[in-house]
Amino acid sequence: CVDAKGRKLTSDRPIPECVDREQSILNPSGTLRSKVAPSLTAQERADQEAKERRELEERNRSAEDKRRERALLIRYPSKAVHDQERQEVLEQLDSVIQAAKRRLDELAHQRVAIDDEMEFYKKDPSKAPAYLRRQLEENTNSQQVQRRFIGEQESEVKRVNTRFDDELVRLRQLWATKASASGR
Repeated sequence: CVDAKGRKLTSDRPIPECVDREQSILNPSGTLRSKVAPSLTAQERADQEAKERRELEERNRSAEDKRRERALLIRYPSKAVHDQERQEVLEQLDSVIQAAKRRLDELAHQRVAIDDEMEFYKKDPSKAPAYLRRQLEENTNSQQVQRRFIGEQESEVKRVNTRFDDELVRLRQLWATKASASGR
């Protein structure tokens, strides 16, 4: 190699003065056998490792996307299967919502009975018996819980519809790609 001062150095081993530059390895005949790249600084090594890590993450992400797409195609070979599963999930959520609404109706009927009993204590509710005040409080809390639960289930219905809509967009692309590939 040629060092920093411009001197040409030769050795039968890697030359320490030339670790920061490229070194040539020659055959006994003097022809070039190979070249040794310069040693990397700590910053260059860190940059190279970061770049390799990013490339690996990108390859893994790409492979994961392909696996996900294959799984979608296996799970939903056609739009009819996709629509059927959406309908089943929505029916399950609807049955849960209906049960919660029935419970809310029961609580409303109980509330009417409790309010009838509280009629005697209308002027001073604090004189009502403890069990009656407790029933009133429990009924109010239960109604709030049921309303909150129904709201959560309705949000879940929206989330499920959004998920199935997003899947359908992706599946249409995959089905088209699959159809064009099999049509060749």
